[in-house]
Amino acid sequence: MITWINGTFGSGKSTLAAGLHQALPGSVVADPEEIGDLLRRTLAGHRDKLRDYQDYPTWRRLTTAYISEIAAHTNGHVLVPMTVLNPTYAAEVFTPLRSSPELVHLVLHVNRDELKARIDASEEFPGDNPRSEAVRGYRRRRAPDYAAAAAAWMHADGHVIDTSAMPAHAVLQASLARLSPTRPVTADGARP
Repeated sequence: MITWINGTFGSGKSTLAAGLHQALPGSVVADPEEIGDLLRRTLAGHRDKLRDYQDYPTWRRLTTAYISEIAAHTNGHVLVPMTVLNPTYAAEVFTPLRSSPELVHLVLHVNRDELKARIDASEEFPGDNPRSEAVRGYRRRRAPDYAAAAAAWMHADGHVIDTSAMPAHAVLQASLARLSPTRPVTADGARP
């Protein structure tokens, strides 16, 4: 099974992926941002360099191949924490992934006020406020893009979990219930 964890920047995708990884024996976390970083380094200074690595058709093809190959190699659960807002890009990546193992598209939603509070309180680089503020600024700038994508396609395409008032353990439980609805979940997210 492949679980794509989508949602706005700062919604808890990485935290959920880490929790699911602990709760699902044999699972792996595959982060397509690493493919984006590779493309950034490779194309740095090149005249055809793009600002957003998701705009590269190469990123979308490599991401699909990477996730598919990891799923085939591990024969287990692949967890993919990655915001994809463009519906065309999502279709390019999700459609081939839906044809092999089961793909579950989780969308972590956070209401505007809670998202603002989370972003304001975040410290991605403890002790380095300029770098942390750069991340906070990016997340603030992208919040309207998420809201537009959520309304236009994302909430209709995925299983939405509103995390606005939920602690991380409750988000984990809700996700586990969606991924395997027939098996009970204990308070710590484990399955007996």
